[in-house]
Amino acid sequence: MNNRPHLVRTLDELRLRLSNHRRSGKTIGFVATMGALHDGHISLVKLATDRADITIASIFVNPAQFAPGEDLDTYPRTEDADIAKLAAAGCDIVYLPSVEEMYPVGSLTRVRVDAMSDLLDGIYRPHFFYGVATVVARLFIHVSPDIAVFGEKDYQQLQIIRRMVRDLGMGIEVLGGETYRDRDGLAQSSRNLYLTEDQRPRANVISAALHRAAIRIVAGVAVSEVLEEARARIIAAGFDKLDYVSAVDPATLEDLAGGPVPMGYEGRILAAAWLGKTRLIDNMGFVRAG
Repeated sequence: MNNRPHLVRTLDELRLRLSNHRRSGKTIGFVATMGALHDGHISLVKLATDRADITIASIFVNPAQFAPGEDLDTYPRTEDADIAKLAAAGCDIVYLPSVEEMYPVGSLTRVRVDAMSDLLDGIYRPHFFYGVATVVARLFIHVSPDIAVFGEKDYQQLQIIRRMVRDLGMGIEVLGGETYRDRDGLAQSSRNLYLTEDQRPRANVISAALHRAAIRIVAGVAVSEVLEEARARIIAAGFDKLDYVSAVDPATLEDLAGGPVPMGYEGRILAAAWLGKTRLIDNMGFVRAG
């Protein structure tokens, strides 16, 4: 196991520690998390360590991305276990800011990435991506990384952050880490801990449905037909509610037309569905070669 990373809880301490590394010409890689770390998170940390000299991971459960009635109070918090996993992955610094450190008293500034934040998950959680953009922008200002790594499992989030960085000229390279899956295909997520023993065997249907949908789109089947079948398959598996299954343009997240996609086109299929009280999201990329 690697040496225990430095634990930093204030912005002043973080900047002091990072200034020493920057004076030495070292590059900074950053992974933002809300804790309850799983192998998917650790794969992002390892990607950052491969690409930068110093790796920082933050653990902060961001209240701005939870609406009233959501699971802010019950969201898994496993700080000691998380730090042990980060140490084993070679993380150098763990940033553990308080709510007051991230949102100083009287804080009024919010960051909005319009349009893209109001599609897909934004329809069902209209507050969510504005909270994400705000906290990630603040974390970027605190850390000033050269490289930031986000998981492709949260694909809409990844694309919104990329747009924010581009639009604001932040000069950060945003890398997407491949979705880390269990053996049966289920995308790893901290909220998978909420699944009951009965629900867990059915949860992988969402990834199987998207995988088949991607194959059919690449084969030239009309998008509308593919999505109809994928939705039916998820519902038939016993999911309690289906929010969406959509095929979109990665750059804008807008829905594709209903016919076959053009040859050479690269797109993404995204889905969100509920098993009991657990909301699962997943996505698959596709390229229709030609």
